[in-house]
Amino acid sequence: MADSLMRIENLKAGIEDKEILKGLNIDIPKGKVVVVMGPNGSGKSTLSNVIMGHPKYNVSEGSIIFDGKEILEIPPEERSALGIFMSFQYPTSVPGVTVSALLKAALENHRGKVDFAEFRQELNNAMNKLSIPHNFSHRYVNVGFSGGEKKRLEMLQMMLLKPTLAILDETDSGLDIDALKIVSEAVNSMRSPDRTFVIITHYSRILSLIKPDEIHILVKGKIVKEGGPELADKLEEQGYGWLDEETDNDENTVKQ
Repeated sequence: MADSLMRIENLKAGIEDKEILKGLNIDIPKGKVVVVMGPNGSGKSTLSNVIMGHPKYNVSEGSIIFDGKEILEIPPEERSALGIFMSFQYPTSVPGVTVSALLKAALENHRGKVDFAEFRQELNNAMNKLSIPHNFSHRYVNVGFSGGEKKRLEMLQMMLLKPTLAILDETDSGLDIDALKIVSEAVNSMRSPDRTFVIITHYSRILSLIKPDEIHILVKGKIVKEGGPELADKLEEQGYGWLDEETDNDENTVKQ
């Protein structure tokens, strides 16, 4: 497809000898907000980690084509340099490294040498948009941070790096309504025809603040349903049970 940014075909992946993604197929169009929903254990975080190249995950089959390039064989830092960003579900603490130092290093990895005064101005502007106090930049990365502060730091990184593809892995998890609004405003302010978002979640509440273009439902390692925002409404009303039944019926049909 001409408007495809990322195409994943027959992706089989897991940890050690446990297969989690079982022939997953999904096409991510350019400039859209795509939501991947599914129950716990369906493979949502595995999908995001495999796209980003986490070494813990093994890929046994399939391909991931990003902007016309196969990326499965390149390391995570090269995927990042291509314009792929991932907001972690459980961000890691880094004692001794300040937020400012981390962000400046990340920018220089993408752009080359960055003038400090320009960096400081860009950082302050982004922090203002996220309602983050400026002294936040002097704190050690995620050390003593609340859940909301960790997610705001993830959004701060995204706003500075300006990725082509931003994968938000359960960014809404653990946020109160005020923090959720700030995160949603950050995403909405960055929406453009040149930037794609993949929001991974099992809650529909964030979708009242970030209007998706497409929803893909992941169950038992495969995409089993695709559609528009109405799918989130159905999940809110009925849960995921009806999808399990449809998946089981499909498997029984194949076996027969």
